[in-house]
Amino acid sequence: MSAEFFIMLLNPGIGALLSAAFLLLWLSQRGKTYILYASIGYGLNALAFFIQDVVFQYFAAPLPGSAERIFTNLIFLLSGWLLSAAVLGRYGLKPSYRFLAAVTVAGVGGVSWYLLADPSVMGRVLAMNTALGAITLMIVLKLRPVRRRHLIDRLLFGMAVISAANYIVRPATILATQGSFGPAAEFQHSLYWTTVQFTQPLISIGLALNLMVAIAIDLIEELRREARTDKLSGLLNRGGFEAAANATLGRKGVDANLPVCLIIADLDHFKQINDTFGHSVGDAVIGLFGRHIAAMASEDMVAGRIGGEEFAVLLPGHEVQAARLFAESLRACPWDYWSGMLPDALSPGVSIGVSAALPGASLHDLMNMADEALYDAKNDGRNQVCLYGSKSAAAPTATLHLIKVPR
Repeated sequence: MSAEFFIMLLNPGIGALLSAAFLLLWLSQRGKTYILYASIGYGLNALAFFIQDVVFQYFAAPLPGSAERIFTNLIFLLSGWLLSAAVLGRYGLKPSYRFLAAVTVAGVGGVSWYLLADPSVMGRVLAMNTALGAITLMIVLKLRPVRRRHLIDRLLFGMAVISAANYIVRPATILATQGSFGPAAEFQHSLYWTTVQFTQPLISIGLALNLMVAIAIDLIEELRREARTDKLSGLLNRGGFEAAANATLGRKGVDANLPVCLIIADLDHFKQINDTFGHSVGDAVIGLFGRHIAAMASEDMVAGRIGGEEFAVLLPGHEVQAARLFAESLRACPWDYWSGMLPDALSPGVSIGVSAALPGASLHDLMNMADEALYDAKNDGRNQVCLYGSKSAAAPTATLHLIKVPR
């Protein structure tokens, strides 16, 4: 075997290894279909290079006439489909399939024309590179407006740009300097094909490594999110809430002219709910109230379950009266909406304390003040909102309770 033979194995070998690596990743994360797309995409890329570089050159042509060249170029384009779906899928985006279909028809049609009707190496090369370049440009355009939270997002975008340049700029540069891509009989030894043998593996490896790192970062963030999340309510747990609230309080950009408010809400007579209806109903109450908080809270608020039946919401940049109105909306939880999930005799109440301070206040101080206000709400009859330092600021609201608690 000549050294040229082993060079010809470079692209199919690398593609096969990358395909296997993504397949192993997908087997452990089957919910992420885009990883499977990457595996199949690299596998098809390896197959096309193997047929074109090895089988067609050193063995009998697997298909009659020129059908083999049309077939391999179609596989290259389908590989581009899947790799574009893999990269975009990581961001929850989808390729423009009509555009991909049109590009594929144009690319295969161009190759077929310059292979059968008007034989031309230059025509085939330009037709395929234009089609593949269009696919990678689509990736670039779709990723351009995406917010890049990590360095890896910038690197993935950069690899898409480099890949597009490889298909568009490289052939144009060779054509401008060499005047042609060489005769068909010597195409496998031309400068153009030599650059393909070396640039394609580098781009394939670069794209794959960046995508794998992105998958790893996403997995780490998912684990961190799970560690910070209370599974029962769907909100942050106490540790997650304190970390996010402290980060928000320390972040620059909170309006210096507005106070920071904190709400602490406590489900009334929760122990009796558990004792009367069972812990499964108690869990359902916590879950439903957590869902209610999540639905009412805006993106700038930080919400969490900080105790058994106790919840907290940080409202940066909110006036105290705005925080009071928000607290009232939390207290007026639509339990009747979930009547099928709770016993008919159950209508939980919620006591809420609200504290306010100027920007720069510590979370510890805000929570202590809100706790005092919550204590006032409990002592004044429960199921009401109280502001810290002003019991009369929030008048008690009468609500019919079907659970009678002796005093």
